[in-house]
Amino acid sequence: MRLAGKVAIVTGGAQGIGRAIADGLAAEGARLVIADLKGAEEAAARYAGGVGLTVDVASEADTLSMAEETVARCGRIDVLVNNAGLYATLQMRPFDEIPVDEWRRVMDVNVLSMFLTARAVVPRMRETGGGAIVNISSGTPFRGVPLLLHYVTSKGAIVAFTRALARELGGVVRVNCVAPGFTLSEGVKQHPEVVEALQAASVAARTIKRDQVPEDVVGAVVYLACSESSFVTGQTIVIDGGQFFH
Repeated sequence: MRLAGKVAIVTGGAQGIGRAIADGLAAEGARLVIADLKGAEEAAARYAGGVGLTVDVASEADTLSMAEETVARCGRIDVLVNNAGLYATLQMRPFDEIPVDEWRRVMDVNVLSMFLTARAVVPRMRETGGGAIVNISSGTPFRGVPLLLHYVTSKGAIVAFTRALARELGGVVRVNCVAPGFTLSEGVKQHPEVVEALQAASVAARTIKRDQVPEDVVGAVVYLACSESSFVTGQTIVIDGGQFFH
């Protein structure tokens, strides 16, 4: 198993893509820490030695506590998957109709959170010789998807954040990014209007003509978290079935 003896934190790991990622890391031997606003303890109970922590990833105090509690209960931090984010609950609308408070909230949850979690865990990773951070972005910044400007902007920022932080950390802590296409996750399926607006168009634009599911993301995350990618940092892998807009 490629992650035996490693401790991995997955933010937003209680459902959807985060839960699939946690399953994949656990299958490779990692001990899981699920950090989420809701359902963290229940989700963590799925895994041997799993730890569930209620965390607001946009809170400096919560992210510091997350790192401290992980080390106290698990002894170390080897992997951080920054998966938590806002998407399915956002209304598609012209940019000049997006409320300023909503814009700020998206930036806090989708971007500020990654700064806070990285700042909290990197010192812990350095103490044990290094680690790997995998940030979850989106394919939308590469295509300029309209009517979700705050979301697309936040996900583009994650790509830049990944590249710059990787350079700064110099390989002691590797930092990479995975950018999924439109994914039929648990959270997305709870919003039929989002599925209706995006599902058919996304499948039609793909080279691989099928729906994307959370499990499609797992292999890349596991690869970037383990030693097989020891010479890979600052990179973004787009996983969208070869999606192109004409």
